[in-house]
Amino acid sequence: MPVSENGGGPVAALSLVSSTAGGLAVVNVDGVLDATTREQFADHLAQVVAEHGHHLILDLSGVTFMDSRALGLIVHHWQTCVDSGGRFALIGVRYSTSKVMWITGLAQRLPLFDSLDEALAALG
Repeated sequence: MPVSENGGGPVAALSLVSSTAGGLAVVNVDGVLDATTREQFADHLAQVVAEHGHHLILDLSGVTFMDSRALGLIVHHWQTCVDSGGRFALIGVRYSTSKVMWITGLAQRLPLFDSLDEALAALG
């Protein structure tokens, strides 16, 4: 596991892989979404939106932990996509690793789907 630059212990690894499906960008997120990885996550999402527009699916099935800062970034992209006439969905979200989504009530508002096929069918 990588060590932080200040020598203060291990840094959580984050893997972000982008592809396209049904005319939408799909970002597979694996690892921890927190203060240590927020900038990497934000930069990657900005690049994906710049390349593919405001049509975005985030696959969070590989997320091992999510904090409120990461959730705020996801909500920002959701609102930006919707406000721009784009399409947005989250897939593979698990309560055990993304409790903050339920604690804040956003799990009932965000477009959550179990699979990529379900999200693509709903977003048409």
